[in-house]
Amino acid sequence: MPISPSIRPAALLAALALASLPIGCSPTYVRGNQVEGLDDAAMSTGIDRRDIEQLLHENLTSLMASPVAKAWAHDGSRPTLAIYPLSNQTSEHIDSQLQALLSDIETYLAKASLVTVVSVERQPQMVAEVEKQRGGGFDPDHIAEYNRQLGAKYYLTGKVFTADERTDDERRVQYFMFMQVIEVATSAVAWQNRAAFTKALIQE
Repeated sequence: MPISPSIRPAALLAALALASLPIGCSPTYVRGNQVEGLDDAAMSTGIDRRDIEQLLHENLTSLMASPVAKAWAHDGSRPTLAIYPLSNQTSEHIDSQLQALLSDIETYLAKASLVTVVSVERQPQMVAEVEKQRGGGFDPDHIAEYNRQLGAKYYLTGKVFTADERTDDERRVQYFMFMQVIEVATSAVAWQNRAAFTKALIQE
């Protein structure tokens, strides 16, 4: 069959190279919208997007139903709220996922207009301002001082723990996330919630 003059030699060579590859032997990169259910399956015992969505839903549902959120909505004062990192008390490398979760919470609260949210990106600058005379980094014992710099009336923080169990060829990781909103002036816990989920490696 004659080759059309409209087909460039480089394109022809690429097509021939692809045709010569064995079917089913090479990996293929895909986008989530190309494969139905691609985001549903767990691929590790870490935290993925679906887990973040679950944690976000559970925590924000609890927070919005709490007395402190109802008070914010009632008085319309929009107090300043600072968001601090979640402490990773697990052996899993999930710090970036926890940061993504906090950014989602920041976005939601900013859109809800119940509080004035201090940008997560400003946190390192404020911490550096407080700690520059001490020569150290973020210190939870100095949170009250950070909040004075930020002008925050409340701050949101929390911790993540795991219960990790193994057999010879299987593993189960149970995650427990505790989040709380604390009033700066009194250190009183204005809201707290516990969310949990399980990831596992099993043999079928």
